[in-house]
Amino acid sequence: MTGRYALRSGMASPGRAQVILFLAGSGGLPPNETTFAKLLQKEGYTTGIVGKWHLGVNCEHRTDHCHLPNNHGFDYFYGLPFTYFKNCLPGEGTDVLADVQEALRDVTVLLGLAAVTLTAARIAGLLAVSPRLVAAPALLCLLALSVWYMPFQRLQTWNCIVMRNGDVVEQPLDSDALTGRLVDEAEGFLERHQHKPFLLFLSLAHVHTPLFRSKTFAGRSKHGLYGDNVEEVDWIIGRAVGAVEKLGLSNKTLMYFTSDHGGHIEDNERGGWNGIYRGGKAMGGWEGGIRVPGLFRWTGRLPAGRVIDEPTSLMDVFPTVVGLAGGELPTDRLVDGRDLLPLLEGRAERSEHEFMFHYCGTYLNAVRWRPPDGDTVFKAHLFTPNFFPEGAGGCHDIKICRCHGSFVTYHDPPLLFDLARDPSESTPLTPQSEPRYTEVLRRIAKATVEHRKTLTPVPSQMSWSKMLWRPWLQPCCGTFPFCSCSESKIIYSAG
Repeated sequence: MTGRYALRSGMASPGRAQVILFLAGSGGLPPNETTFAKLLQKEGYTTGIVGKWHLGVNCEHRTDHCHLPNNHGFDYFYGLPFTYFKNCLPGEGTDVLADVQEALRDVTVLLGLAAVTLTAARIAGLLAVSPRLVAAPALLCLLALSVWYMPFQRLQTWNCIVMRNGDVVEQPLDSDALTGRLVDEAEGFLERHQHKPFLLFLSLAHVHTPLFRSKTFAGRSKHGLYGDNVEEVDWIIGRAVGAVEKLGLSNKTLMYFTSDHGGHIEDNERGGWNGIYRGGKAMGGWEGGIRVPGLFRWTGRLPAGRVIDEPTSLMDVFPTVVGLAGGELPTDRLVDGRDLLPLLEGRAERSEHEFMFHYCGTYLNAVRWRPPDGDTVFKAHLFTPNFFPEGAGGCHDIKICRCHGSFVTYHDPPLLFDLARDPSESTPLTPQSEPRYTEVLRRIAKATVEHRKTLTPVPSQMSWSKMLWRPWLQPCCGTFPFCSCSESKIIYSAG
């Protein structure tokens, strides 16, 4: 969204929670950040986002919408202000502080048992217990119950909602109907704005565990539920591309398809597969966590079938689309992305990213160096996650790897790989196997020092004080806490 490392806007965490956990928290993309949508608005573009947001909603009350897309340059928003967690699908359990939930539940039960026991003992005359002593565990039980039940046991209602601009239109969301609505909204946006410049960000909730169970695609793939989801994504993209072609806009529309991270390998066959690449989702260093596909289509301008094997970043979307729209990049802040158009059109052969810095939360996890000479791409891991069980490719004990403390191992010197020769990162380089070993680590260390000089402290948007649930910030259709509404289902056929 900003073309900048997340750390620069406070959207990174030093602890276990690396994403926003409650819609009713106050953290989110700060209003003073500049998104590519804001800059395109200035150039006369109508901007829209359909699908997942997950960058916050409110700051001080449930209707201020300080973090919503409409406050970040998008004229239209329809979709999930959160993401698609397990709580959104009944029977899938939870992935929001499950251990904390269990502890709060146990405390509630114990306090309740203590209150009942003391009351019974007092009535039976077995103990001379004062009313205040009886009342104390009862009140604490009610307090623990409210802290446990209200935020956690109603997560499907609180987090799993659909909004249109600032209005909640479905609470909780209906997963079966979601795909049809997203497709309908995306096509509708294209049709409404076909005669003027537009930007559409179609941000799918697929393929994300828990996986969708859309009836139309059930059993379509021999690869089970995950394969069905991929088939559904393919159909959705086909509909979007088809809409552009039907409206005669192919020759003047750049389309870009990508993902935000690698597969969640700890979720077994439901979390995806990262091929030859090591690691997966939530791992800020290993290629399996950060290497994603990038597919571009622009009929008549970009040559079909061309493959570019150069280091690029999702941050590059920002300067690329701003440049295409005729806008200017901000001069009051550092933009880390680079314009991709010279690479895409063949006017440049090398990425403008000589160095790329890969973060896990607030921690610098790895540094990539593309030397100006030759085809080598080096990557140095400052730390790596501790896989479990030993020899596995993920953190199967805690279900998703973390970035701090005892969950990682720091390396001095860093683990160094040559991605051109070893894309699987299977064999670290040594002074014996790589003649430039010392020089490479020296150059990477120097670049890291220079990079860190560009970082300035900003308020964290991912602190517990901003993360935790606040009833006065909870988006709600109806009267809080009785939040409930639904939209009509859109039936679609995937012929």
